[in-house]
Amino acid sequence: MIRAYKFLIRPTVGQQAALGEMLRDHCALYNAALQERRDAYRHASKTSITYGMQSAQLKEIRAFDQERQGRWSFSSQQATLRRLDKAFAAFFRRIKSGETPGYPRFRGVNWFDTVDFPKDGDGCRWDSTPHDPVTRVRFQGVGHVKVNQHRPVVGKVKTVSVKREGKRWYVILTAEQPRPEPLPATGSVVGIDMGIASFLTTSNGEHIENPRHGRKAAAKLEAAQQKLSRFGRIRRGKRTANHQRAVQRVADLCRKVRRQRLDHAHKTALGLVRDQDLIAHEDLRIRNMVKTAAPKPDPEQPGVFLPNGAAAKTGLNRSISDAGWGVFLTILHAKAESAGREVIAVDPCNTSRSCPECGHVSAENRPTQERFHCVSCGHQAHADTVGAINVLRAGLVRRDATPA
Repeated sequence: MIRAYKFLIRPTVGQQAALGEMLRDHCALYNAALQERRDAYRHASKTSITYGMQSAQLKEIRAFDQERQGRWSFSSQQATLRRLDKAFAAFFRRIKSGETPGYPRFRGVNWFDTVDFPKDGDGCRWDSTPHDPVTRVRFQGVGHVKVNQHRPVVGKVKTVSVKREGKRWYVILTAEQPRPEPLPATGSVVGIDMGIASFLTTSNGEHIENPRHGRKAAAKLEAAQQKLSRFGRIRRGKRTANHQRAVQRVADLCRKVRRQRLDHAHKTALGLVRDQDLIAHEDLRIRNMVKTAAPKPDPEQPGVFLPNGAAAKTGLNRSISDAGWGVFLTILHAKAESAGREVIAVDPCNTSRSCPECGHVSAENRPTQERFHCVSCGHQAHADTVGAINVLRAGLVRRDATPA
C-alpha cells in the first residue's frame, strides 16, 4: 500500500529564497504552457497541444534559460506539465458529463505552492545525509534542507514534494510499504449519525461534541478581514508592510482553523477504528447539501422574488462546512483500511424518521430536531441515536448481502 508522510522542513535564509524561486519558475512554466495551449486552439487551425509535445520542448527551454528554468530538475518540470495536462483532462471530462466546465486558469505566485518530484533520487533525495543525526532532504538547485522528522518513514520512498504553507515549508513523501497487520478484533460494531448540534452520535448513545472551530474563530477572522478590506487590490510586489501583515493575519487564522478540524477528525476517527470492527455511516452528498437556496420568482409580479429562506440556508451551509464531515469520512476510511476494519456507507433516506422498534416511517416521528417519538408505537429516544441505530442495521444488512 502507499502511505503519505508530511514533515516540516527548516530551510536557511538562502535555501528559503531558492525554494521561493523554484516555485516562481515552475509557476511561470505552468502559465506559459497554458498560454501555448490557449493560443494554439484559438488559431484558425484549432491545433491541440498535448503533454508530449510540451515535454519535448523542455530541453530547448532549459538551454535557452539556464539561469532560471535550467536550474531545476527536469523531472519536476515534467510533473508541472503533467499537472496542467490533468487540469485539461478534468475540464473535458466535466464538459462531457454536463457539469460546469471550469477552464484551467493561470496561477499567481501565491497560488502555486507545490513542486512534485516523481521519483526519489531524480532531482531530490530523501535522507540525503544518512551519516548525520539530523534528517535532511536534498533538492536540486536548493541543497540539503533540515527536516523535522517526527516519526519514522516505513517502506521505500517513491515520490517527494515540497510545499509552502504561509511562512512554513513542508516535504511530503509517498512510501510503498507492505499492508500492516490488522488490529485485533473487538467484536463490536457501531453506526454513526453526523450532525450539527453533535459532531456525531453513535448507535450506543454516545454524543461527540461539535467543536465549531470556525465559529469560535469567526470574530477574529471578521476583524482581520475588515482590516484587510481597507487596502485596495494591489499586486503583491507593491504591497506595503501593513498590507502584507494584514494578508498574513487572515491566512494564519484560516490555516489554524483548518489544522484544528484535521486534528479533531484524526482523533475521532482513530478512536472509532480502535474500538469497532465495523463502522456504518450515512452516504452523504455534502456538495449537494451546501448548495445555495434557489430563488423563488413571484408568479404574479415578474422580476420580484419571494422569500426563500436564503439566510437560514446560508447559516446551515456554514455550519456543515465548519463541521468538516467530508474530511472526517475520508480520514475514517483511510484509517480503517490500514487497521483492517470495515466501513460501510448506507443510504441516508429516512434514517432519522424510521422507528427502530416497530419500523414505522413518518416525518411526524421527529417533532423536534433532537426528539424522536413514534406516532405508531410510542417509542421515544434521541433522534440522532435513532438515526445511528438505523444506519447500523442498514450497514449490517448490506455487509451480509455482499458476497465474500
